[in-house]
Amino acid sequence: MGNTHDHGGGEIRHERPLWWAFGLTAAFLVVEVIGGLITNSLALLSDAAHMMTDVIALAISLIAVRLSRRPPDAKRTYGYARMEAIGALVNGGLLFIVAIYILWEAVGRFRQPPEVASTGMLVIAVIGLVVNLVSMRLLQAGSGSSLNVKGAYLEVWSDMLGSVGVILAAIVIRYTGWTYVDPIIAVLIGLWVLPRTWTLLRAAGHVLMQGIPEGLDVDAIRAAIVGHPGIVEVHDLHAWALGSKEPVLTAHVVVDDEADPEQVRKSLTALLENRFDVHESTLQVERERCGAESGHG
Repeated sequence: MGNTHDHGGGEIRHERPLWWAFGLTAAFLVVEVIGGLITNSLALLSDAAHMMTDVIALAISLIAVRLSRRPPDAKRTYGYARMEAIGALVNGGLLFIVAIYILWEAVGRFRQPPEVASTGMLVIAVIGLVVNLVSMRLLQAGSGSSLNVKGAYLEVWSDMLGSVGVILAAIVIRYTGWTYVDPIIAVLIGLWVLPRTWTLLRAAGHVLMQGIPEGLDVDAIRAAIVGHPGIVEVHDLHAWALGSKEPVLTAHVVVDDEADPEQVRKSLTALLENRFDVHESTLQVERERCGAESGHG
């Protein structure tokens, strides 16, 4: 069996930026909701709705980070690393619902566009843009290595785009009086967010369904194992991920009569670590194939 590793430690370094982003976003949410109601801007309220999901997303991410630190126990022998994917799934679901709601609300505004206070709308949107940019900067480093942080980063990114859209809408309304731009911007924000939300949901679902980790070539791994000295065949080869970057691999390896099973296991473990960056592997070495073939074969 390969070495035992901490499955949740990688999330710890992301906690401080999450806390800062959470505090900034929560504080501005109150301002934006009040401003959206006063100015009667759907674009601003849609941005506030995104901001609300940002707050929820960041809170979920923080909970996931804390839970992922917990060590394995008698009931969860792999620990709580899957909380990363669960957090991303919840965040994506929230963002999806909000985007659909904004699109629905925009339809009514096209039929009967209300008056919009463009000056207040512009001021609030500019402040929101600054908050979003700071939060994005805080979360950027972790978004490439953690699905959980990526979910929060996508929330803030979409809200930043919303702030830019609101600013443009406020300028157009101020100088032309064309209030239709308000629901148009809201629709554009919703249409931009939906496909990216689907991508996040699909990635989180892939992890929870124990799909092959992104970038891991199982066929190449199988070929490398079979090509190793003393190996007759490999079967029941499975690969999945506990989170974004924790690939796990198990396999049954059939060796010839001349091979030393323990030496084969050690060399294959080193091969998986060095060539494929798989640090959590369980290899069952056999003289003859055991049981019926299953899985990848």
